[in-house]
Amino acid sequence: MKWNKGCMTAIAAVGAMCMALAGCGATSGSSSSSSSSSSGGKVELTYIHRLPDKAGMTTVEETVARWNKDHPNIQVKAIHFNGNASDLIKKLETDVKAGNAPDLAQAGYAELPEMFTKGIVEDVTAEASQYKKDFAAGTFDLMSIGGKTYGLPQDTGPLVYFYNKAEFDKLGIEVPKTQSELIDSAKKAAAKGKYIMSFQADEAGNMLTGLAGASGPWYQVENDAWKVDTDTKGSKAVADVYQQLLDSKAATTYPRWDPSFDSALQKGELIGTIGAAWEAPLLMDSMADKGKGDWRVAQVGDWFDNGEKTGPDGGSGVVALKGCEHKAEAMQFLDWFNTQIEDLTSQGLVVAATTGQAKTPSSWSEFYGGQDVMKEFATANSNLGDFSYIPGFSAVAAAMQNKAADVASGKAKASSIFEEAQTTSVNTLKDYGLSVAQ
Repeated sequence: MKWNKGCMTAIAAVGAMCMALAGCGATSGSSSSSSSSSSGGKVELTYIHRLPDKAGMTTVEETVARWNKDHPNIQVKAIHFNGNASDLIKKLETDVKAGNAPDLAQAGYAELPEMFTKGIVEDVTAEASQYKKDFAAGTFDLMSIGGKTYGLPQDTGPLVYFYNKAEFDKLGIEVPKTQSELIDSAKKAAAKGKYIMSFQADEAGNMLTGLAGASGPWYQVENDAWKVDTDTKGSKAVADVYQQLLDSKAATTYPRWDPSFDSALQKGELIGTIGAAWEAPLLMDSMADKGKGDWRVAQVGDWFDNGEKTGPDGGSGVVALKGCEHKAEAMQFLDWFNTQIEDLTSQGLVVAATTGQAKTPSSWSEFYGGQDVMKEFATANSNLGDFSYIPGFSAVAAAMQNKAADVASGKAKASSIFEEAQTTSVNTLKDYGLSVAQ
């Protein structure tokens, strides 16, 4: 995954600012627990995650069972969380305060600044440093704030384009390379009752942010204050393109995680959609094998004034939670788990580990017409633009989703989504007691 110093600087600055400004509850340093290593007996760790664990995947429990068999003195219990990501963060905050939190928890890169600010993650800098070599440098740095490391990276989520090649061939169109080609092809397909683009209100906080952010970051730190600008060149382009598609009724408006979206895929109505790389197996599941062999993956074209760049949608690591007593053992397990490339790939992840080459699962290859999907995802990873997140970004994403729902119903314009992002970003930072450059 490709990240540059600008992204790292913005994330790292959160740490210095949070510790320096009043009203921030984050703490760092060692846990108050008596020891960070085993005293000679069996160490027991708990790991809570929200990986799919669908049929045909190597489940987390199966992977953990192999570890437990080979490491009798470091036993791990895996807990699958079924709720929303935001609900997990709330649960972890409550558990840390109550003193009964798990040792390790899956957390999105966008969520770490918020978790740090709330003081619910554990400093594992010393214990994690030896494993840095196993991961892409950028992703490892995304698990760090203010020079301190709080866990290890697990996966990335570049946005790509999924499309039904057989249906495209019938329509006489190819994957658009330019903005004008996209709009023209979308209109041509819509005239035949087919749609090559989708507007997903419930994914606006992730997808639209990633697409807009491919052209440049929204958040930067200048003179110990956050500078917020969500009305960038990329944001304007994303708003304009989607507004044109919606006005001409050339895009579906089914929410991504609603049965109507799956139905549109199964009926052959929706034949193209932007999605995160980790959606590859989820789309297969949504279509229930309909269209098997017809679908392909391509790079997002220069549709939003982003050149060859794409943006992130998701991607996560695993953090150590405040109160984790056995930090060395926790990182030992975590490095092993996050480098089980074949297992994690089966979960639909584009892994952050560099210890081996991810192979396209045979079921994916069959569905996507024999394509080496993982190779396409690797290309997308190398094309990622720069983006960073602020503490409390989940509030920004939620506000964008609510506004996007109004856009989908015709009550608002697409540009209002980014206006909402600006207002909510500034208010959220101020609520956290952080300085905002005016």
